Amino acid sequence: MNNKLKHYPVLAELFRYPDATFPGRVQAAQRLLEELYPEAAAELKPFTEFASTADQATLEELYTRSFDVQAVTTLDLGYVLFGDDYKRGAVLVHLNEEHRLVGNPCGHELADHLPNVLRLLPLMTDEALRDELVARIVGPALRKVIREFEPDQAAKKRNVYEKHHKTWIDRSEDYGGIYRQPVAALFMVLAADFEIEEPAQPKPTSDFLRNIGTEIVLEAQ
Repeated sequence: MNNKLKHYPVLAELFRYPDATFPGRVQAAQRLLEELYPEAAAELKPFTEFASTADQATLEELYTRSFDVQAVTTLDLGYVLFGDDYKRGAVLVHLNEEHRLVGNPCGHELADHLPNVLRLLPLMTDEALRDELVARIVGPALRKVIREFEPDQAAKKRNVYEKHHKTWIDRSEDYGGIYRQPVAALFMVLAADFEIEEPAQPKPTSDFLRNIGTEIVLEAQ
């Protein structure tokens, strides 16, 4: 394992489903960032405080509403960038091979699932390939994920669900978008380690949200 990147498996724990060990896992990530990346630690801190006080049901619901049912976004990075395009298939093929080469099990998730990719980074021996993975896949996907948590994007999703499915599961205005903070903190760490650019102001969104925006336009016509 590349010791300079050994913090990524710890950060991967921020994005695993929140079981009973989740608050402790979040606190471990907070301590690591406070030691190594204080600005990222400040970004993560509100999420850590929330995870330390929320009950198990609330944590589970928040994760599901962020990444699964009527989700804000997804943690499958290839889908964030390419949707169902064939390019995502190519990403999965290559990532599957990288996971296999280093013995990094993906469990029941796909090869481009964020925690799997984060655990992969310190295990890769080809530095040029790792840098390319971060620059072309991980960094751009995280920028888009961060953007998906913006209020205007959430409003578009709500509009579509209410029109097409006649239902919407309300999320808390106080903490419904709080997963933006661990994603943003992670991006800050990647930016420091790999010298990628910080997210810019709102840009065109990923296929994940563009599809919703297209539905809204068609519905209005």
